[in-house]
Amino acid sequence: MGDNGQSRLSEIIERHEADLLARWLEDQLAASTLRRDLIKDAELREQSRQFLTGLREAVQNGSSTDINAPVWANVRDLLTSISNSRARQGFSPSETATFVFSLKQPLFAQLRQDLADDPRTLVEETWTASTLLDRLGLFTTQVHQKSREEIIVRQQQELLELSTPVVRLWEGILAVPLIGTLDSARTQVIMESLLTQIMETGAPITIIDITGVPAVDTLVAQHLLKTVAAARLMGADCIISGIRPQIAQTIVHLGVDLTDVITKATLADAFALALQRVGLTIVRS
Repeated sequence: MGDNGQSRLSEIIERHEADLLARWLEDQLAASTLRRDLIKDAELREQSRQFLTGLREAVQNGSSTDINAPVWANVRDLLTSISNSRARQGFSPSETATFVFSLKQPLFAQLRQDLADDPRTLVEETWTASTLLDRLGLFTTQVHQKSREEIIVRQQQELLELSTPVVRLWEGILAVPLIGTLDSARTQVIMESLLTQIMETGAPITIIDITGVPAVDTLVAQHLLKTVAAARLMGADCIISGIRPQIAQTIVHLGVDLTDVITKATLADAFALALQRVGLTIVRS
């Protein structure tokens, strides 16, 4: 700190900003951890320039370590943008935080050079700079993690939609082939997709095929009944196919009432029944 209690960090950064940026970029470009496959040198250079400028302005206008203060808004916005971008590009949290931490070496070297005659101030300013960059690095890690979680949730949603296609087997006949375990989230996606297709096509018959569902318990049966009930409210009758002997035994053992639901052993049987329901007959040529 200076004689007036103010940090000299912003003064030193402003005086040597061009040299600091050059040395910082040189260190980043020479680092073995640099992901040249994910980021171009020009993009890294511009991000570094903007961050160093924002760092100087924030330290100059407010607290040196309270990164939640209003004067740090621009720096937080910049780091949020960088973290989100790097999360989408495939950078790890540590690789993203290293962008901030790598500024320590050139900045500490500059502090040692400028404050060599004042050991006490050198220690104080080094501690201030270290604390500040640690907090900013942690901030990037938190933003990166949140962004990755959002990407994962979105990808899971997309996979759910892809894993529950609604197929038009014939005019007036839809089919939903289910593969894998059913849970509440997946059932909701199935129901929304099915109801949307019923509304768009006006199909009176829907086949829900559970041949690919490994096991049926009370929860899965309830999900199926909810889907059937929702389809009926839209004016479509449902046929459940793929009822294997072991699944039939399980349903009976669980006491699940499927008396109001049409069931068939195979998808072929269900399709034949659906054709009859819409007034069509299969004839051998």
